[in-house]
Amino acid sequence: MLYRIAEPADWAQAQQTGIFASPNLAAEGFIHCSEQHQILETARRYYPGRMGLWLLEWDEAALKAAGVRVEREWVESRQQHFAHVFGPVSLQAIRRVWHLGADATGEFHLPPELRG
Repeated sequence: MLYRIAEPADWAQAQQTGIFASPNLAAEGFIHCSEQHQILETARRYYPGRMGLWLLEWDEAALKAAGVRVEREWVESRQQHFAHVFGPVSLQAIRRVWHLGADATGEFHLPPELRG
């Protein structure tokens, strides 16, 4: 599974159109994603203090079956490979969705279903 932290407006638009396509798809040609072990660090780095976020779980096999290319590319600043999704994501490929918010100290936490 792949995970995307989604802005409220992006998720609302996806629910209206049936596809998720964040602004970085248009700007960079792909949608940034994380694997489960990368979610919290991504949230800390790029979404501090943000409210109303969503965590989307995408089925990578469903993306590939729909012809959406997924590549893992090295991100030097994080010293890890990250999944990049080269196309819009149909809501049919989204398996689960959770609210993602920080606690009173500003710390993000995984949904209970994803905690090891």
